Amino acid sequence: MVHNQVMNKRQSKAEMRRELERQRAEFLRQGGHVQQFQPGESGLEDGAFLRPTFSGGQGPRSRTPALEVLATIDARRRQKPTPKASPRRQPSKKIIYDDFGEPLREVWEDT
Repeated sequence: MVHNQVMNKRQSKAEMRRELERQRAEFLRQGGHVQQFQPGESGLEDGAFLRPTFSGGQGPRSRTPALEVLATIDARRRQKPTPKASPRRQPSKKIIYDDFGEPLREVWEDT
């Protein structure tokens, strides 16, 4: 016996917009109101982000100045010798075979 499985259809953007518009109209019909804000106006109190509530009982940690650390790394990098150029490789011998697998000749190739 074959059962037809029904897949849940995803809402399209247009359907989501209609649903949000319906919910907004219902909210306004029940006496709610939408507050308007000026462009650039913030919802933060005094323009400050909320401070984290959990600090683990530790005070602020001291930080390492990055410029000093970077200068130390650059100084170490300058002390390292530059890598030498790799020596030229010797040419290698390649054997050319015919269609029957018999060697025909030897050829030297630069690698």
